Amino acid sequence: MRWLIIGHRWLGIATCLLFALWFLSGLVMMYVAFPALTAKERLSMQERIDWNRVEVGPEHVLQGLALASFPRELRLEMLAGEPVYRVQPVDAPRTVVSAVDGRTIQNVDAAGARDIVARATGRTGSLTVTTLERDQWSVAQTFNQHRPLHRVALHDAPGTELYVSSRTGEIVLDTHARERAWNWVGSVLHWMYFRDLRAQPALWSQVVMWISGVGVLVALTGLWLGIDRLRLRRRYRGRDVTPYRGWMAWHHVAGVVGGVFLVTWIFSGWLSMGPPVPWNSELDFQRVAAGNTAFLGTRAEFPSSPSVLSSLNDRDVREAAFVWSLGRPLLVLRSHDGEPVVLDASIGSPHRFNDAVLTAAAPRLLSDARLVGTERLEQEDAYWYSRRGERPLPVLRFIFDDPDRTWIHVDARTGQVLNWMRHSDRIDRWLFNALHSLDFRLLLAHRPAWDVVMWLLSLAGIVISISSVVIGWRRLRA
Repeated sequence: MRWLIIGHRWLGIATCLLFALWFLSGLVMMYVAFPALTAKERLSMQERIDWNRVEVGPEHVLQGLALASFPRELRLEMLAGEPVYRVQPVDAPRTVVSAVDGRTIQNVDAAGARDIVARATGRTGSLTVTTLERDQWSVAQTFNQHRPLHRVALHDAPGTELYVSSRTGEIVLDTHARERAWNWVGSVLHWMYFRDLRAQPALWSQVVMWISGVGVLVALTGLWLGIDRLRLRRRYRGRDVTPYRGWMAWHHVAGVVGGVFLVTWIFSGWLSMGPPVPWNSELDFQRVAAGNTAFLGTRAEFPSSPSVLSSLNDRDVREAAFVWSLGRPLLVLRSHDGEPVVLDASIGSPHRFNDAVLTAAAPRLLSDARLVGTERLEQEDAYWYSRRGERPLPVLRFIFDDPDRTWIHVDARTGQVLNWMRHSDRIDRWLFNALHSLDFRLLLAHRPAWDVVMWLLSLAGIVISISSVVIGWRRLRA
């Protein structure tokens, strides 16, 4: 017990300020997300596709790139007034090909970035362009394929800054002055997301994991000691449940009340960094790719009719994706609202998927397992949900009896495979999302119930942390 007290005291002194910052920044993160460009925002800035200028078909683009297999993504959109194909091969860098003359577009300079943003936003005033490798908001590894980035300041009331890829000319990120300011006291503090540290992923991961691990020890020892000192029946003199006074009493009572939440919260944060745990294993990407290809019936080419493409000029299309599904070449068109319109790429007629047809093809996804169940989701549930934004709906959930107990979600409108979810992924959903963010459907469906619970538990954590800071400071000064 003596060593528990000593360990908790000095580890608590070392981490108490960080605990306080974690709780305070977590409250900010409930309402202000880290800057990211959503699909709806991206589509809102796209120009309407000028189909009259499309002289090169998707099949010619694929032939020119000489890809071994159909790319992960092949879509048509506008780039500075010119229709282009954006191609993401399976094992090669992202490529942009002009739909006018078939040339490959490899570099976009600062002047080009300014023109792209001016067309996307309709702003003709002063735009300031800064070319950079990374900054605080573009430090994630997902931007590596686009570096260097052109950051374009719009000088508008919200303080908007758009980031343009120098490789592809895509707008890949938007930020606003308000979210940048709040994120300094939100996500940046909470995730230790400082630019120079986050630029080294392995180091950043180790720092966060070790600090979180120490935090778990502090919380566990504090909970043990708090319960040991608590008296609910044979109370201390004065009918008190705690032997302490002042800040120590606040720390003791708050620690017992919020201690379990504190332990699970720090533990789930530690799990989010991907430490080796017995229930998790690496996803077999080759198996996933093979299953998706078999289900979609993907081929290396993409037959389409020029007359089909030219007939689309009367439509308000901002993005056209060329996809395969069940062996059929399809066009998935999206306008500003992002809702998909699916056409048969060969004849241009609307194409609708039938649940029974998709279900009949589902066994191709996992040829070495048996399909044991199918669910159609018209609304979000405990596993298919998003706290910010919306998941595509409706979807079909195919349930297999393989050792991983895999669920595979397929978009019922486009026939595209959306994700594979193993039993271990579902465990992570409860051990991280549920424990860390209290993402329980009952609370989320009845907000502000979720907000009230989060605030109450966070306030208990803040009392624990702030009292720790005061007690620790007094101990160091003594």
